[in-house]
This record gives sequence, structure tokens and C-alpha cells, in this order.
Amino acid sequence: MPDMERTLGRIPLFSGIKPKELKKLGKRMTERDFNEGDEITREGESGIGFFVIDEGNATVSVGGEIVRTLGPGDHFGELAMISERERTATVEAVTPMRCHTIQFWHFRAFAKKNPDVTWKLLQHVAGILLEQQSRHAAQAESAPT
Repeated sequence: MPDMERTLGRIPLFSGIKPKELKKLGKRMTERDFNEGDEITREGESGIGFFVIDEGNATVSVGGEIVRTLGPGDHFGELAMISERERTATVEAVTPMRCHTIQFWHFRAFAKKNPDVTWKLLQHVAGILLEQQSRHAAQAESAPT
């Protein structure tokens, strides 16, 4: 199995996908390298790419506050890709990074043919929304009255 297929097969989102399908997905992805400090996505800007981290680490910030750290096997850009709206977070490389990226129209075709991936992505998006809801509730409780 070529390196791209092996890399994709290790990512939880794509676990259980047949090698033939991973190969098709891999052909649609491009590899991009980022330096420490590079802003990969910026909150409020448009975006059509979905990223999967192969090497390195990044922070995710919302409203200037770091809310999560990402590493190999993690992915980002799915909310803007699915909604076709602005990015909801800024992702910044904290180490040199290598990512695989795919444009939303290619990913959408892949997801339609692989419902297990669609379901995992739906669960992931629901988790993000629940985290945001929890964060907003905590901020409301701590706000001065």
C-alpha cells in the first residue's frame, strides 16, 4: 500500500475504509507543508479545503482563545467545508507540519460513496457543537451581573 493510503488508513475518520477507496481518496489529496507559526486557516475567512495532519502539531483558536491542540491523525476544516461558509476557527502550526488536503467537491463525492465516513464526520461535528455550547454556557455563568 503506498504511503498516502497507509497514512489515510491510520486516521480514525477513515478507519474501516477499503484500500481501493483510500487509493481513490489519496489521488484527490495534495500534500502541503507548513512552517512553525504559519496560519493555516483564519477564523472568519472563507475556505474550501479539508486538512488531515500527517506530521506536526497545531493549535485551534476561536476568538483569540486556544481551544484545542491538534496532532497527527487529526483533521480540520470540516465545518467550513460542509457548511460552505466562513471558517469558525484559526488553525496555526506550532511545529513544522505536513498535511494532506482535499477540496470540498472531491471530499463530498467521496463521503457520498462512503457512509461510514459521513457518519463519523457527523459525530465529530456534533462534538464540536456541544463543546462550543458548553464553552458559551461556562462564559455566561462567569460573566459579571
